[in-house]
Amino acid sequence: MSADPSPTLEDVARVAGVSRATVSRVINETRNVAPEIQEVVRRAVEATGYVPNRAARSLVTRRSEAVGVVVAGTDLSDSLNAGQFLTDPFFGRLLTGIIGALKPRGIFPALMLAENEADDLAITAYFKQGNADGALLISTYPDERLPGMLAEVGRPSVRFARPARPAPVSYVDLAHREGGRMAAAHLASVGRRRPVAITGPMEIPAAQERQAGYEEGWARHGCPFVPSVEGGFTYDSGERAMKELLDRVPDLDAVFAASDLMAQGAIHALGDHGRRVPEDVAVVGFDDSAPARLSRPGITTIRQPLEEMAAAMVRLLLQRIEDPSPDPTSVIFDPVLVLRESA
Repeated sequence: MSADPSPTLEDVARVAGVSRATVSRVINETRNVAPEIQEVVRRAVEATGYVPNRAARSLVTRRSEAVGVVVAGTDLSDSLNAGQFLTDPFFGRLLTGIIGALKPRGIFPALMLAENEADDLAITAYFKQGNADGALLISTYPDERLPGMLAEVGRPSVRFARPARPAPVSYVDLAHREGGRMAAAHLASVGRRRPVAITGPMEIPAAQERQAGYEEGWARHGCPFVPSVEGGFTYDSGERAMKELLDRVPDLDAVFAASDLMAQGAIHALGDHGRRVPEDVAVVGFDDSAPARLSRPGITTIRQPLEEMAAAMVRLLLQRIEDPSPDPTSVIFDPVLVLRESA
């Protein structure tokens, strides 16, 4: 017995009650079609099970129907770094959000890692050859050349986080300074008076802003100086920094760690030194990632809505792919204090 033939444009047109040409315009997004007609056609596509011919569509739209997700600033030549990247809750949530926003649109992400200038050139060549229509950039580099290089070959990009230096590139970010202020205000409100901080890498703008907000918050509560140790957004760096702070400030009673992983490491170090959380020391993290929820005690933290931020990145990029003429723009999300047992 022969298999049923695959649905065709004509089948979709018959179910939708429109012409084949109208169905083609909706699927290929080549001309303006009234929103209500687009919706009728989409329902007909779903009802018939029609699958567009991606190669044929690319010939019409001159698009690859793919985007690149470029992660820069993570040295994966070291197996330890590679393992940390692949299991890091920050990158996991961000990539999950990107994939979730692209999938309903039938767009496929290509993950690329940029660790040096040679990688930048190879990635730019990849885009120049038409393999992807635009790039979503996730970078910790203070000096980043990729947005400019991609613009030169006619490929738009959207960056996660504000660039370290002003640059004409669209980006999505969080009001990190406000998040730091919120952490200080909460710790002060529960009676703490000897604050310390475990910062992120201070060449990263987000780490700078979180710490600046925390210090400003404590200044408003009569504390002009907050001892701090720089960490690396990892569990181990949080543990090491906490041990150093305990040596420097034995009577500390409040810790703000600029990531939940560092907060988790700090809680472990406090336990090793006989300090109870939150009875002796209150701890606040940042991100609201899985470690904050799974830690015992649960970590009070500043939520960064990474999944929603990823969806905003995708939306901005697709808009720029459709119409690259508007000036770059930015979307800034607000942080939220999430209360758990640690503070």
